[in-house]
Amino acid sequence: MERSLALFVIGLIFGGGIGFVAAASNGITLDGHDHSDPNAHQLHAASNQRDSDHSGHHAGHNHDEIVSVPSGPEAPTLEISVSPDPASGFNLHIKTENFTFAPERASLDHVPGEGHAHVYVNGAKVTRHYSSWLHLPTLPEGDTTIEVTLNTNDHRMLGVDNKPLKATAIVPGN
Repeated sequence: MERSLALFVIGLIFGGGIGFVAAASNGITLDGHDHSDPNAHQLHAASNQRDSDHSGHHAGHNHDEIVSVPSGPEAPTLEISVSPDPASGFNLHIKTENFTFAPERASLDHVPGEGHAHVYVNGAKVTRHYSSWLHLPTLPEGDTTIEVTLNTNDHRMLGVDNKPLKATAIVPGN
């Protein structure tokens, strides 16, 4: 039994060391966050999801850059509405004109008039989305701000006359 315990401890030490070296070689850091604010923790977790907040530069493209088209009848439009789901949560309706959701070309080159949406809850990106309806199973307590942006295939924000194409809805708290 003593030998098993000793081998277990040695395995933990070497395994942990190898894990830290592998993490460091991949640029992973041990950034702390504040657990005293549950909302901040929830937003931190949401922003660390696989498709989460990619603000700034990422994989050769800049999410802060706007691809702008001139206003007019051919310009894309965006409206959103949020309604309670009869069973649970909420349904987000993303209404667009002159814009096509193109999940098959996400992260590829920009093609005018197509792309995807980014959905934010209280300022934190929660998902990248490729269609006009999205179910939100839960929302934070209190008033909640839902924001949707339209983005090009290469993730840059779409705009009209250099103004970002985004829509916001407020869901009142209970």
